[in-house]
Amino acid sequence: MPKRSFSRLGALLLPVLSAAVTAALVVSALGQPAAPESDPTSVKVDGVETLTDIESVAYTQAVAAARANKPRVTVIGTGGTISGVATSRSSFQDYRSGQIAIADMVGYLQPEIGAVADVSTVQFGNKGSGGYTIPEFHALTLAVEKALKSSDGVVVTTGTDTMEEFAYWLDLSVRSQKPVVLTGAMRPWAAVTPDGPKVIGADGPANLYNAIVLAASQATYCYGAVLMLGDEFHAARDVTKTSSYRMDTFQTRELGVLGWIDGANIKVGRAPARVQDCDDKSKWYTPFNLTKLGPEALPRVEVVTSYQQAGGEAITAFADAGVKGIVTAGTGAGGLSSAQGTARTAAAAKGVVFVSTSRTGSGSVYGGSTTQPIIAGDDLLPQKARLLLMLSLAFSGGDVEKVRKWVTGLGNPEFDLS
Repeated sequence: MPKRSFSRLGALLLPVLSAAVTAALVVSALGQPAAPESDPTSVKVDGVETLTDIESVAYTQAVAAARANKPRVTVIGTGGTISGVATSRSSFQDYRSGQIAIADMVGYLQPEIGAVADVSTVQFGNKGSGGYTIPEFHALTLAVEKALKSSDGVVVTTGTDTMEEFAYWLDLSVRSQKPVVLTGAMRPWAAVTPDGPKVIGADGPANLYNAIVLAASQATYCYGAVLMLGDEFHAARDVTKTSSYRMDTFQTRELGVLGWIDGANIKVGRAPARVQDCDDKSKWYTPFNLTKLGPEALPRVEVVTSYQQAGGEAITAFADAGVKGIVTAGTGAGGLSSAQGTARTAAAAKGVVFVSTSRTGSGSVYGGSTTQPIIAGDDLLPQKARLLLMLSLAFSGGDVEKVRKWVTGLGNPEFDLS
């Protein structure tokens, strides 16, 4: 993975980056002038013209292949609000999720989506995002990888409550450079019955359509998993849900979105640091190959939040219950109460590995410990640090220093300009 040579915010602000997107514009060729055939930066993908500035042979080959043949996209449905049925057309919160099959939702987008890509569907599940287990996450990774063997990109629909965790899990564990796009909705799809009228202002159809367009365009090839909702797409590592009901709930604090989908136009403003290794798969891949490790090998990892005069009993109880890792969501720059600090020291002495994060929602946590298994999580959100710690513990063979290396490096990638 990229070396941590300067701040992630600095990477965002630099005007020119080798092997990274500094300005990309994808515009629909329908109803607009065609680009000259001699333009070496122009790649047309089945009615979509992509102007890119990524210095990567693999990226260039991917978009060129998409231009030569209509892309194939697999949509994997897991349920969530996007598949929900409301009690009435004007009911935005009173609904049952996981009621509509993904094949029916994609069918609703025809024939328009058929002009963009050849789309197939897989019904992985149909329930709220919070109802999925880690073993099911493991199975989802394998389902995505299976689909990517024959498809040019995959779209995964999920509920928005834990969509950012779905996205980061896939970002860490899918061993394919092809686009993986997660989407969903803040309002249910239909009213009264699965084939009933659309809910007024339902965002699901547009989100699903745009997600397929984004995956087909190859604009996020080598980006890892991205989350697309409300015409914006974000890096899986950085995005978070910020509001319980607002349509623009997903935000990437401090760094901002990767890009926008404005009708027929897709604009890409920045790229994750891992794009820099697009041409070297040995560096681009994470070590978390789930085909070599079963779900039973994934250890239990929990999150503990700090607050005024917080007790240490939760940390002690988790350690006594056999939890292998604990992420602390501390105050400010990762602070814990005195009772929690004492409990953490005792649990660490028993071999529990800790990652320190902040409950603030943005900003870095530094330091950690060189003598105890306490690792600084930088600006990883607690719920995402948990997934990274879980995978790191599972693949490290008990080597805490390897876990430390993965959390501080793989978990916090930055561009290397050396």
